[in-house]
Amino acid sequence: MKKLLASIFVAAVMSGAPAAYAVQPDEIMSDPAKEARARDLSRELRCMVCQNQSIDDSDAPLARDLRLLVRERIASGDSDNQVIDFLVARYGEFVLLKPRFTPHTLLLWLLPPLALAGGGVALWLYSRRRVNAGSAADPARLHLTEEEEARLERLLAADAPDKQP
Repeated sequence: MKKLLASIFVAAVMSGAPAAYAVQPDEIMSDPAKEARARDLSRELRCMVCQNQSIDDSDAPLARDLRLLVRERIASGDSDNQVIDFLVARYGEFVLLKPRFTPHTLLLWLLPPLALAGGGVALWLYSRRRVNAGSAADPARLHLTEEEEARLERLLAADAPDKQP
């Protein structure tokens, strides 16, 4: 009966999931609640080989070992935080796909919004500078002396093509 429930659970998870998971049938826990916890935790952990995949998605042997380790820790009664803390202590913060917000990772979390804000300020300053430079070159704002206006008229007349009837 347990095998039947486990295979139904696997079929339901695999058919309803948009992505293909790398979890093998022999890794799945018999308790559906614990298996759900293991899957949730596996989605938060980085495959150290693939690096941009969770261990839930990766087919790498190390990812399989980490999935089994997560399930082993859950089976021994560890809470989700204890499992995560154990893996962070063993592999470092890099094992987390979404790093924790700590003083150690403050720059990691704040750099993207600061860079975006800095880019917005730079764009704003650049556009203001262009508007100011454009208004200074506006002919309506230029004030020429009478002598300069007469010279400009002579130059324009000399460059104009002769009008032929």
